[in-house]
Amino acid sequence: MRPLRSLLLAAATAACFSTPVHAADSGPAADVAGIRQVVQQFQAAIIAHDGKTLGSLFLQDHDSWLSVFDEATWADVKKRRPEAKKVMHSSWKEFADFVQKDPKAIEERFYNVRIDTNGAVGSVYFDFDFIGDGKVTNRGSETWQMVRAEDGWKISSMLYSVGR
Repeated sequence: MRPLRSLLLAAATAACFSTPVHAADSGPAADVAGIRQVVQQFQAAIIAHDGKTLGSLFLQDHDSWLSVFDEATWADVKKRRPEAKKVMHSSWKEFADFVQKDPKAIEERFYNVRIDTNGAVGSVYFDFDFIGDGKVTNRGSETWQMVRAEDGWKISSMLYSVGR
């Protein structure tokens, strides 16, 4: 009986350490679900090259979009292009246009997605891999600030790191 108990205890302990730990979402369940739906629509629009749907997920009159090189990538970029900036501004419109026109298969995979909301504002934070033509072209972390507008949850700003 003792060896069986030890085996079960070892198996339970191993299961605890092998299961990924995710931060719990916080906020009203319906709002967390609404934000999660935006996350899923965002990913599906990229795969489908659907710039119109992608654009509809953002506040139309607001455009805060920044990317920043992680330290290792920044060191490499700076060697090749001394004039490069570490923090770059873009827009959801430029990204939606890229998604619409890129002839290659593209996808953004999200990991460790965490959502926090009070029902009026929210944030999404996750790690990601951006895949172009079957290869990871960028990986890092990304965060969205979100607002609950008259017509549902919208992304108001986006920040992400650029790494390899």
